[in-house]
Amino acid sequence: MRVIAKRTLREFWQSGPQYGDAQGPIEAWHAEAERASWRTPQEVKAQFRSASVLEGGRVVFNIAGNKYRLVAALDYVRQACFVKFIGTHEQYDRIDAETVQHERSSDSN
Repeated sequence: MRVIAKRTLREFWQSGPQYGDAQGPIEAWHAEAERASWRTPQEVKAQFRSASVLEGGRVVFNIAGNKYRLVAALDYVRQACFVKFIGTHEQYDRIDAETVQHERSSDSN
């Protein structure tokens, strides 16, 4: 899968010292996703058992033991993984994972 866009992920872990611990787990997820060639949501779940499959090809991945959440839209035919959101579990609770569009959550309430 091509992951679009790694820049969003990098900007998240560089956005403040409180997210520095996210770099290693996010890079590990990115490397696994890049090597994957998922054809179905079931294949995603087989690799990432804690992932949640949503409507419309969206998947929520737990990062760093569920400290962070990553929402991606997967296009199985084109083998593309579009990062739609990366944030803390608390920030994730404030979004609609089925409609959020390419953003990193801010720290504001």
